[in-house]
Amino acid sequence: MHALIVAIVLVVVAGGSARAGAQDRMPPIPPEKLTDAQKKAIDEFKAARSADVTGPFVPLLRSPEVMNRARAMGDYLRYKSALPPRLSEFVILLTARRWTQEYEWSAHQGLALQGGLSADIVKAIADGRRPDRMAEDEEIVYTLVDELDRNRSVSDATYARAVGKLGEQGVIDTIGITGYYTLLSMVMNTARTPLPAGAKPALAPFPR
Repeated sequence: MHALIVAIVLVVVAGGSARAGAQDRMPPIPPEKLTDAQKKAIDEFKAARSADVTGPFVPLLRSPEVMNRARAMGDYLRYKSALPPRLSEFVILLTARRWTQEYEWSAHQGLALQGGLSADIVKAIADGRRPDRMAEDEEIVYTLVDELDRNRSVSDATYARAVGKLGEQGVIDTIGITGYYTLLSMVMNTARTPLPAGAKPALAPFPR
């Protein structure tokens, strides 16, 4: 009995340690510890986005040059790509779901709905299912992103349909969006970037 109690205590302690280890690994850097390069990157970020440094850019600030270049790429892919907001946000949600990236999902779920993506499609993505009743362009984008993710390549048929519907620029921008948000997801999953205050996790982890 004594051994059983000890074992239970060890499990509880181990669980507590695991939870403690899940804290933010790269929190905001105190102002007095910022380098000149980091201060410059913050100023450039605020000038470009009219917003404070949050989310993935908090850990990215550890490498201010990467942060600057990632922000610049995002300025185009997020706001000026060849894809309409409905499709752009669709790709972002697909990428956030693939990485179970809660912060990205929280930031873009509402934007996807505002952009015209149906609630049923958003729910299917959250569940890890192929959505039913997608519009033609949505189905083409889903197939392109899904095929590229699973096979690390794209079939001739999928490529032809994507170019026919989106154009070559649209295909490259779609790949750019999923690649960019893959980078942000990888950064935040590594840094364990927390959700914004008040937000709750919406994605169940995929089995591994």
